Amino acid sequence: MKFLPSQLAYLLGRGETRQNLKALAEYLTLLAAIIVLFATLFHVIMIRVEGQEHSWLTGLYWTLTVMTTLGFGDITFASDIGRAFSILVLLTGLVMLLIMLPFTFIRFFYAPWLEAQIRVRAPRELPPDHRDHVILCHHDEVAEALISRLDLHGIPHVTLEPDRTRAAGLVSDGIPVLAGDVEDVRTFRGARAEAARLVLANSSDAANCNITLTAKEAAPRVPIVALVDDEDAMDVIQLAGADHVLMMKERLGEHLAGRVAVGAVRAQEVGRYGPLCIAELPLHGTPLAGRTLRETRLRVLTGVNVVALWERGQLHPARPDVPLAEHAVAVVVGDETRIESLNRMLESVRHNDNPVLVIGGGRVGCAAIRALKRRGIAVTVIEREPGLEGRLSALADRVVIGDAAALSVIERGGIHGTPSVVLTANDDAVNIFLAVYCRKLNPDVRIVSRITRERNLESIHRAGADVVLSYTTLTAGYLMSILLGREMVVLGEGVDVVSVSTPPALAGRTLGESGIGAQTGMSVIGIVRDGQVETDLDAKTELVPGTDLVMIGTREQHEEFQRHYASGRKVGTSQALPHSGSS
Repeated sequence: MKFLPSQLAYLLGRGETRQNLKALAEYLTLLAAIIVLFATLFHVIMIRVEGQEHSWLTGLYWTLTVMTTLGFGDITFASDIGRAFSILVLLTGLVMLLIMLPFTFIRFFYAPWLEAQIRVRAPRELPPDHRDHVILCHHDEVAEALISRLDLHGIPHVTLEPDRTRAAGLVSDGIPVLAGDVEDVRTFRGARAEAARLVLANSSDAANCNITLTAKEAAPRVPIVALVDDEDAMDVIQLAGADHVLMMKERLGEHLAGRVAVGAVRAQEVGRYGPLCIAELPLHGTPLAGRTLRETRLRVLTGVNVVALWERGQLHPARPDVPLAEHAVAVVVGDETRIESLNRMLESVRHNDNPVLVIGGGRVGCAAIRALKRRGIAVTVIEREPGLEGRLSALADRVVIGDAAALSVIERGGIHGTPSVVLTANDDAVNIFLAVYCRKLNPDVRIVSRITRERNLESIHRAGADVVLSYTTLTAGYLMSILLGREMVVLGEGVDVVSVSTPPALAGRTLGESGIGAQTGMSVIGIVRDGQVETDLDAKTELVPGTDLVMIGTREQHEEFQRHYASGRKVGTSQALPHSGSS
């Protein structure tokens, strides 16, 4: 009942509602006139034809019983004129009361009333003490991916939605929403932008420019991150006041290119946490494959720690006595010197130097080609649209025009000899099909693919893809790195580096005794003590209160860690560390 005044105010304040109520009143007036007319005709026929006299209340009673088809039968006509009149009243009642009245009432009153009930559920402003929250200016797949991470780290957030009906739907889904136009400064003031941690402009390029200007007017000191599709829009949005402008399709292509295997086998750096360098090492074709981690003696020979293994999209903790699979990818950590020592140890091992095959010459594909060429890697691209041949010829070493699903086309692209294939189509079904096709034609090829929807992750790994990245997950990861003040680490779809205060349940125990890997699947890669990251960890390393555990794992594994060691946890709130590079 507390919403009743606001519902009535919203309902009666709309011009459309007033017109609806006027139409409903006109219909009810017409219906009342017809009832009065029929009651009058009842008296006329009863007196002049039937020779009976009844009260006006009886006439109204008879009219309503006939029109509503109750038909008590205690008052009837004996003449044909009277019975014809009864039929007319009956048919009119069927149409006016049983058909037209419910439809008119629902259309012009009940439906607007329900809409008003739904819309007032979305608030227009946040409480005055609301602060340190993230403001999202559009609810899309990127927002959904980011929200899941914000919830995991305990960071409050609110989504701005101009459509009050859609806003109410998001509220029903448990998403904090504020109803308001993102181009209205009052909306940002209602969202307490001046106390926000970050504003995300994640709409179209033109809308993001307006959002940036509006947010800066409401809260000049609030950091703003804008996502852009067109390179030409970057400078404009920066001039509008955005603190970070991310062209994520370009970065997605660069990260896909960074996962190819060609030439010398190297541990490819994927990110850093303070002085800790995190890299991935494909084991295929190396002397490490087939041996156990203990047998490789990598820690003794190079100083690096193998903390996890990728196997067809699944991240597993590295165990000393489990053989390293041929097609697995080892996640190794250490400082720059140790990673370089590992690379020197493997410098005699090489993949073939044939051109990398990129399938798809769109924006992501072009970004991947440019990133590969900067590393001096030869590239062949397959593109279906002939109109793109000129642009692609300026980027790639060779362009093949045609459908990659055709055997003759993909063979001309060099599928049988290429060390790596990069799938960049915007359609997940196409990439899944091509992953199966490429794996069948070249069982040893390394397949790197993008996806659009996270639900297709398992499918494309089953199809044969070795590494999969998506626009939404990559974007959410970059945004979290900005929020947490650390460099972006791109390990794979759904995997992140997290910092968690050492739970009291683990204090005083060693890493070997903690059972973190066995219980949750998380891999501890470092311990933060007094603002410094310790990387020389082994099973005897003691966990003490007041330190933070730096771990690698999926969101599900992180949630499992919280369930096992929930007491006294403090997630995602460790001190900011000095990092090289920027987000």
